[in-house]
Amino acid sequence: MMESMPAKPPHLAEDVTRHVGYLIKRAQAALRGAMDKVLREHGLTVPQYATLELLALHPGMSNADLARATFVTRQSGNVVLRGLQEAGLITRPATADHGRARPAHLTEDGRRSLAAVQAAVYAIEQRMVEAIPPQRMAALLTDLDHMAAALEE
Repeated sequence: MMESMPAKPPHLAEDVTRHVGYLIKRAQAALRGAMDKVLREHGLTVPQYATLELLALHPGMSNADLARATFVTRQSGNVVLRGLQEAGLITRPATADHGRARPAHLTEDGRRSLAAVQAAVYAIEQRMVEAIPPQRMAALLTDLDHMAAALEE
């Protein structure tokens, strides 16, 4: 029986905790944890908050579009939308005008809820990006975008 050769790492770091993927996941987990804590105080989850942010920018998005943009399945996105609708933060028509898409819109309560939590969430992101020298921020954002695009199909 032949012994299998260990896979060659994608770069020189021998410790997996220094690999790009691991460090991206660590940063994402830290961001998510900090956001969860702040949002819980406002009765929101990260997907609910992200949905409110997106609807503020793009009113009328469908469940499918919102699910893609918030990195959840359509089924989970529908649960998020139902929760926001039951809380009075968004509105959606009972039926679709055409097709199956039911466009969602923020209510006044939804706008107030978003405004109440935005400063706290933005402060978390500010704390995170302050760890990066300002002259490197544009390159980091470009690099992260390129890395995501390289894996998307």
